[in-house]
Amino acid sequence: MSGLDTTDLAILRVLAEDATKSAAEVGRIVGIGQSATWRRIRKLGESGVLAGRRVVVDNAALGFGVTVFLGVRLAAKGRVSLEDFERAVTAIPEVQTVQHVLGQFDYRLRITARDISDFERILRRRIMTLPGVGQVEANVMLSEERLPGPLGALAHR
Repeated sequence: MSGLDTTDLAILRVLAEDATKSAAEVGRIVGIGQSATWRRIRKLGESGVLAGRRVVVDNAALGFGVTVFLGVRLAAKGRVSLEDFERAVTAIPEVQTVQHVLGQFDYRLRITARDISDFERILRRRIMTLPGVGQVEANVMLSEERLPGPLGALAHR
């Protein structure tokens, strides 16, 4: 984290909001030239601070109106390997993220489905048949707000 100045942080905030902006656009926003902006972006990438650029897909616009966070506790009997479970769960296209976590559950999955009936089908036919699945707990997402995350905290240092 050392070596980042206020201009680097400003560039990161602009790209976090819209990674499709060109170096010229980012430079205009933060007050430096296109070449200097491009060099800084490249340096942020090479140092690992900027780990990539992603497109945000609107799942609802594609017909996937339900997002469910599913806690999964693996069964104690038979102790399936974590790798076997992870390999099987990542093969399910509706599973968007797989997080190995500490706490009540072993994993937290983010699942997108067309509707609740579709989620029930995914749960019964795909998730519950995975190796080692014991207990599950579903939380349906009602709304989501994008927060600035650590970049917001860095602005106040």
